[in-house]
Amino acid sequence: MSSQPPQGYRQVGEDRFRENVGCGYHDFAVGRVIEHRPGRTVTELDNVLMSTLTGNAAPIHTDAQFNSATEWARPLVCTIVTLGIVGGMTVRSTSGLTVGNLGMDDIRLEHPVFVGDTLYAETEILHGGCRRAAPRTASSPAARPASTRTRHP
Repeated sequence: MSSQPPQGYRQVGEDRFRENVGCGYHDFAVGRVIEHRPGRTVTELDNVLMSTLTGNAAPIHTDAQFNSATEWARPLVCTIVTLGIVGGMTVRSTSGLTVGNLGMDDIRLEHPVFVGDTLYAETEILHGGCRRAAPRTASSPAARPASTRTRHP
């Protein structure tokens, strides 16, 4: 047997390996870009289920007859589906060994997404990771979060 662990794994015992979960704060170097793979193809179930679950009754998302008269001629995928899939793709890399995604701002969906489209994402590190200097208190958080930008490549 090879003495090196398989790529993406670390050895935790004799002939025993554990999958790596993502980046730690020390991995958040400004300018670094993380490609999130594999891609994810949006299904009709994704769109109908989330549109229904969120109470989004807009026909633009679920009514094929209505959409036949629009410029796209087919339903647009609900925004929450796109955000959920792309956000989920980033979790393994950007939140696996860190505190988590603490907020989102400046969200823009620049192109329509349709059932059958495959989404990919990449995250660029804009501000480096946290440095733990003191225990967390209500007035003194333990760390300053990293800032990232996630986009469709």
